[in-house]
This record gives sequence, structure tokens and C-alpha cells, in this order.
Amino acid sequence: MPPARADYLAPWWAAWLHGLPHRGLRLQPVSAAFRPRDPDYQQSLLFLSLVAAVCLGLNLLFLTVYLICLCCCKRDQEPETKRPHSCCITWMAVTAGLICCAAVGIGFYGNSETNDGVYQLLYALDHANHTLTGIDSLVAGTTLQMRVGLEQHLARLNELLAARGDYLQTLKFMQQLAGSIVLQLSGLPVWQGASTDLTELAGHVAYVEYYRWLAYLLFFILVLTVCLLACLGLAKRSRCLLTTMLCCGLLTLILSWASMAVDMAAAVGTSDFCVAPDKFIMNQTESDISAEVVHYYLYCDQSLSNPFQQALTVFQRSLTTMQIQIQGLIQFALPLFPTAEKDLLGVQQLLNSSETSLHQLTAMLDCRGLHKDYLDALIGICYDGVEGLLYLVLFSLLVAASFSTIICATPRAWKHFAGRDRDYDDMDEEDPFNPQARRIATHNPARGQLRSFCSYSSSLGSQSSLHPPAQTISNAPVSEYMNQAVLFGGNPRYENVPLIGRGSPPPTYSPSMRATYLSVTDEHIRHHNNTEFPA
Repeated sequence: MPPARADYLAPWWAAWLHGLPHRGLRLQPVSAAFRPRDPDYQQSLLFLSLVAAVCLGLNLLFLTVYLICLCCCKRDQEPETKRPHSCCITWMAVTAGLICCAAVGIGFYGNSETNDGVYQLLYALDHANHTLTGIDSLVAGTTLQMRVGLEQHLARLNELLAARGDYLQTLKFMQQLAGSIVLQLSGLPVWQGASTDLTELAGHVAYVEYYRWLAYLLFFILVLTVCLLACLGLAKRSRCLLTTMLCCGLLTLILSWASMAVDMAAAVGTSDFCVAPDKFIMNQTESDISAEVVHYYLYCDQSLSNPFQQALTVFQRSLTTMQIQIQGLIQFALPLFPTAEKDLLGVQQLLNSSETSLHQLTAMLDCRGLHKDYLDALIGICYDGVEGLLYLVLFSLLVAASFSTIICATPRAWKHFAGRDRDYDDMDEEDPFNPQARRIATHNPARGQLRSFCSYSSSLGSQSSLHPPAQTISNAPVSEYMNQAVLFGGNPRYENVPLIGRGSPPPTYSPSMRATYLSVTDEHIRHHNNTEFPA
């Protein structure tokens, strides 16, 4: 059994997701162990996605039933009940908008967390791949030096030092030590297959993550755009905007449930890996790397012996012995055989280079570097990655809830707009207190209008030959804003539609306005009499 791990513990959300029931398409129980190539395990993840699809179907069924009931159960509403319904629609729209904005904020955070976790995984994979590639490169380079470079120098030295048997014995001993080094290096694991797998995995993960991040960014923009269309449609009472919002809202609702299905399956699958990552890696590497080596790198415990310690020790001892031997040949054989200087110095330089490679190889084969990369990858994908996926699941749920609310509120707003249009159609266009009549008079000044009382009376002072017809003075006051214009300076604006001659003035005028109107009328009549009939 592997030793207990103290430097990594799966987060609680990963353990919770791992504990969810894993069922096949026929509802049979499936093991929760992470087996991405097993068809039964793939069906268990697909089953989770189908649960989200069933939720989407129920949501659409609810909306369909609600809209059918709303269309079939129309009731005539009393005028006093229209305003509470309008407030209800407004509050529903405001609540849905706030939920939508909160959902987008949560989605941005979750998307960023997932992206950070994935890129931490990619960085760890790249660093581990660089380490494994460096190990293979050092082993291959040292083996080539010992087999080719050293053999060539020793062959030439055998010819140059053939007169001395003791020197030939030294050269033969060095050749045996070089063979021992090559033998020890050949016993080290070859990481080329693992490096190739890591490179392929990193490429696939980077490709999927880029388009996942971009797709969610576009989805956030779509959600905000549809929310803006809903707000504009309700504010401007535009049925065209509301129709566009309904179509886009239905699409957004479907996309939100689809994204939740994908995120939930990805979160559960990743959590299954995070709960027992060591077991999965050992199963994947058992055909290429020995279990002892895998244990050494996965746990990096002081109680575990270094599986490469013996090979590195033999390498170092053989190299040290060879350096001592070549140093003796340089000291004693070089004065006797000056022509051997080039090969002797070449062997010495080759051994020094091999010693440097030995130190680098020892550092790279140490478990601390690869183990740190392994922990970084686990923390990135199991903490930030799964946490971000859970936030994206929450974002999808909130978006589905908010857009379901908006879709339910839109038909009520539509009916409310239609009711207001019927109320305006029932109004008299000639009524000066009708806002639509004022807008029509403003935009269509050529329409038949009566001259105001004040403008008519003012013209009597300049045209003494004209006799105005007798008019029945009514008790109706002038409009309120005419008095305000007189009080606050400037030429007063008068209503184009006179209040004289109306059967009954609106009962909302105060006595002060009535008195003001009567005093102005009496003053104009006295001025007219003095002008027309001088004393």
C-alpha cells in the first residue's frame, strides 16, 4: 500500500461531487473510479448531462403551460387593478435583471478561476515535460560520449602507448569503467513515451480551454445583451424589442441548461480524478515505468529509497576512478609520449563534461522537482478548476431562473401595453387635457384650431373698426401653467384650445384660479368698452 499523503488532500467539493450517484444509461450503478476510456464510466457522465436535459424539458414545459393558461384565461380587469399589475411586472423585470447581473458576475469569476486552474495545470505539465526531456537528453549525450568519443581517444592512445604494457592496462581498465557507466545509464527509465503523452495532453487541454473560455465570454455578452433588450423593451413599450428579446431569451435559456450539463459532467469527472489521482496515474504508467519509480515521484517521501541511487553511485565512482587514471597518465606518460597530449587532454575534458552531466542528471532525477509539478497540477485543476466549474454551474442556474422569469413577465407586459393603447383610443382627441391631443397639436399645427381668448381680446385694442361677436363668458378658468408663465416672467404661453364655451369645466380648479380668470376677463371687457365708446 502507498504511504498516506500529507501534502495533498482533495477539496470537500471534489469529495462531494465524487459521492454523487454514478448511473449508466440503463440506471445500473457504475463505479466512481476515474476511467475516462471505459464506456460504462462515459455513460455515467452522459447520464448527468441527460439530467440537465430533462430539467431543460421540464422548464420549457412549464413555460409552455404557463403561456397557454395566460392566453386562455383572459379576464377583463377593472381600471383600478391595472396599476398593481403594472407594478408586479416592473418588480418581476427588476428582480430578473438583478439576478441576471449577479449571474454574469458569478460567471466571470468562475470562468476566470477555471482558466487559472487549467493554465496552472498546463504550466506544471510543461515544466515536467521539460524535466523528462532533459533527463533523456543527458542520458543520451553521456552515453554517446562514452561509447563514441571516449572509445576513439582510447583507441588512438592504445597505438601511441603500445610500447608500455602498464599504460595499456590502464587504458583497458578505463574502457571497462566506461562500459560500466553506459550499462548503468541504460538501466534508467526512458521518458520519451511519457514526454510525448504529456505534450499531446497539454496541446489538447490548451485547445479546449481556449475555446471554452472564449465561448463563455461570448455567452456572457449574449446574456447582458438580452437583459438590455428586455429593459429597453419594457421602458420604451416596444413590442418589436420584446419579441426579439423573447426569441433571444429562449435561445439563452437553452444554452444555459446546455452549459450546465457540460460543466456538471466535467466537474464530476474531474472530481473523480482528484479524489484518487495516484491510482489513475499508476494504472496509466504501469506498462512503461516501474511501480517503484512511480511511487517515488508521486509521494517523494523520505522513507522511500531513491530507485536511481545505485546507478548514480556507480556512475560517480566509475567517473572518479577514470579521472584519477587519466590524471596519472598525464603526469607520467605525457613526458615520455608527447604526441599523446591531444588525446589525453581530450579524455580529461570528456570526463569533466560527463561529471557536469552527472550532477545535472542527479538533480533532475530527484523526486522533489517532478513532485512539485505534480502537486501544482493537482491544486490547479482540483481546487481552482473544479471550483470555477461549480461557479459556472451556479451561473447557468441563475440565468435559467432569470430568463424564465422574464419570459413569464413579457406576455403580461404585452397585455398591459395593449390595455393602455385601448384606454388612449377611448379618449376624445379634442379634449385639451388629453396628452395625445397635445402631442397631435404640437406635431400638426395646420389642424383646425381656435384662437385663444387672450389673443383675440388683445387684437381688439389695435383694430377699433372690428366688432367682435358677443361671447358667453364661462366660469371656466385658464390652464394652470398659463398662470405660472405669467408669474415667472416672459411672454405668457396660452393654450391654443380655448376653455370658453365648454359645457362644464373640469372640477379640479381651485377658487383662486377662478377668481384670477374672472378678474382678467372683466379688465379686458372694460378696456374694450372704453376704446369702442369714448366719453
